[in-house]
Amino acid sequence: MRAMARIGLLTGGGDCPGLNAVIRAIVRKGEDVHGHELVGFRHGWAGVLADEAMELHHGTTSGILHRGGTILGTSRTNPYKDDGGSARVHQTLATRGIDALIPIGGEDTLGVARKLADEGVNVVGVPKTIDNDLAGTDFTFGFQTAVQIATDAIDRLHTTAESHNRVIVVEVMGRHAGWIAVYCGLAGGADVVLVPERPFDIEEVCERIQRRHNRGRTFSIVVVAEGAMPKDGHVSGLERGQVDAFGHVRLGGIALDLEREIERRTGFESRMTILGHVQRGGTPVAYDRVLGTRFGVAAIDAATEGHFGVMTALRGTEIELVPLDVALAAPKLLDPGLYETAEVFFG
Repeated sequence: MRAMARIGLLTGGGDCPGLNAVIRAIVRKGEDVHGHELVGFRHGWAGVLADEAMELHHGTTSGILHRGGTILGTSRTNPYKDDGGSARVHQTLATRGIDALIPIGGEDTLGVARKLADEGVNVVGVPKTIDNDLAGTDFTFGFQTAVQIATDAIDRLHTTAESHNRVIVVEVMGRHAGWIAVYCGLAGGADVVLVPERPFDIEEVCERIQRRHNRGRTFSIVVVAEGAMPKDGHVSGLERGQVDAFGHVRLGGIALDLEREIERRTGFESRMTILGHVQRGGTPVAYDRVLGTRFGVAAIDAATEGHFGVMTALRGTEIELVPLDVALAAPKLLDPGLYETAEVFFG
C-alpha cells in the first residue's frame, strides 16, 4: 500500500469498554506517523451500506481514551443479509477512496471482514468481544472491565445476602464461554459458578448450597453465565425467541429459573440479579485501555505494511498478527484447568 492512504475503520457488534482507545490509537499513529487520512464509518456495517461516515483526526478523537462505548456507534448489521449488500459495501469503499479497512469487532464483524477479504478488500481486523471467546488471542479488551464490574457487584451482593440469609444468583454475560463467570466468581468468592461449557445438574447445585448451610453459613452466591444450560437441556424462559442478523438468539433469564428452583428445592430464600448491559458500560479499566491502544497501533502498522487478511492478537505479552481464518475457526472456550481451580471453593 502507498505511504499515504485513506484508511477506513468501523466498530461492529456489541459495544465494549476500550473501543475508543483503539480508535484513538489508529488515528494518532495513522495521522502523525504514517500520514494517512482516516475515515470512520458510523454504526458498524450499517454505515458502510449507507455511506455514512466521518473524518477522523486529532480534533474528533481527542479526550476519548477514558470513555466507554464507541464514538462511531455500532450495530449488528450483516451486509450479506441485504440484497446487494456486498456490492453496496464495495461501492462505498470505492467512492470514499478507501485503500484499507480496519473493522473492530467479534466473530460476526470479523466474519464479514473475512468475506470481504476474499473479495479483494484490504482488511486488518481488531478483535473485540466482551466474552473473551474469540480464538487466536489470549485476551480481548473489555473483558477485564466486565470482570471488574461483575466482581464489584458480587462484593456488594455478599453483604445483602449475609444480612438476609439469602441465596443470591448473579447472571453475567457469556453466550458460549464462561470466562467472565469464572473470573468474577473466583475474584468475588462465589460458592457456585455455572458456565456454558459444563451443563449443570440442579440437584448438585442445591446439594452444594445445602452442604454449605449445614456447615453454618447462612448465605450463598451463585454466579451463572447467560448461556449455561442444565444437563436435561430445558430451562423455561431462557430464550426470548428473537434473533439478530447473524442468527443469534437473545439470551437472558436463566438466573430467574435458578432462583425459583433453588428456593423450591432447598427452602432457602433466594433472589436473582441480572447484570446485563451494565457490564458493557462506563469507563474501561487501565488494562483494557492499554490493550486497546496496542491493538490499534498494531492494526494501523499492519495496514501500512500491507499485511492484510489478518487480525491483531495478544499472545503472551506480545501483540502479533494472526490470519482471520484462525480467529474464526471456533469459539475459544473456557480453560478446564481454570474451572477446576474455581471448583476448589464451591460450596
